[in-house]
Amino acid sequence: MNTESITKSNMKTKRLGNSDLFITPVGFGAWAIGGSGWEFGWGDQDDKVSIAAIHRTLELGVNWIDTAAVYGMGHSEEVVAAALKTWPGPRPYVFTKCGLLGDDQGYVRRNVKPESIRRECESSLRRLKVDAVDLYQIHWPTEDLEEGWAEMAELQKEGKVRWIGVSNFDAEQLRQAETVAPITSLQPPYSLIRREIESEILPYCRSNDIGVIVYSPMQSGLLAGAMTHERVAKLPDSDWRSRDPEFREPKLSKNLALVERLRKVGQKYGRPPGQIAVAWVLRNPAVTAAIVGVRSPQQVEQNLGAADLYLTDDDVAEIEGRNTYKPALVTAA
Repeated sequence: MNTESITKSNMKTKRLGNSDLFITPVGFGAWAIGGSGWEFGWGDQDDKVSIAAIHRTLELGVNWIDTAAVYGMGHSEEVVAAALKTWPGPRPYVFTKCGLLGDDQGYVRRNVKPESIRRECESSLRRLKVDAVDLYQIHWPTEDLEEGWAEMAELQKEGKVRWIGVSNFDAEQLRQAETVAPITSLQPPYSLIRREIESEILPYCRSNDIGVIVYSPMQSGLLAGAMTHERVAKLPDSDWRSRDPEFREPKLSKNLALVERLRKVGQKYGRPPGQIAVAWVLRNPAVTAAIVGVRSPQQVEQNLGAADLYLTDDDVAEIEGRNTYKPALVTAA
């Protein structure tokens, strides 16, 4: 089967792992639109602006949205449902996740026990107002991952979810889950700052037909080009990034220097640094697509253009701060 096709907007799509889903190179990330009030919130967010951002993303041809039950303690899923209710075009694929539960104080804990996964699935279907989730993912692994993954497979058999995937699993955990049922996709963090998955996880996925949807390709906005020392210092306590080591010294200055290299390459193409950061991620042949988190229509315009941007070997060498280019090999596991 041909693994690429063309959408009406001329944005190429790629088959996700072993599924029948053909997805655009970038998707709408709905983490931030969950708003504040929980441990990993991004600060206050206007729902009307979030809905406008989703609509603008879909107008540009993106055909999938990634959210999670825990984002805003269900609020992100509700906002996605509201946006789709008033969207006049074809419904995009909706991906969500289970396995993270929040308490009354907004703190999060992991739980992938079968009964908890089933309750979460029913709640997500109700909030999203869909008959089935297109891709249902375990958010974080625990020692109960085999039990939890068996329940995911059962939900798929029942038609409550179309395809099942995982997030934040390492290669050994992927192997463990695959003894129970096939994995459609993995959602790991991947950016110029976080490259740990290159050595083992990406090669394993590529050789086992597991799709890879990476998150935080702009390192939670740090590589987008708008961050400065001053802006980082003013991040509110309700924004989890104010506690992230990558947004603090000594890492912050090094990361902002990387942004300047991205900016320099971007000037060649008339593109902002964030697009270059996303394009760098997408050039890896093991990566199916990247989640781009946006909070406004303006951010949509700034960041989604990475889908059609090709970086040369010289571009990559300059971005990575190397004088000579050595291609990263993706080999069979």
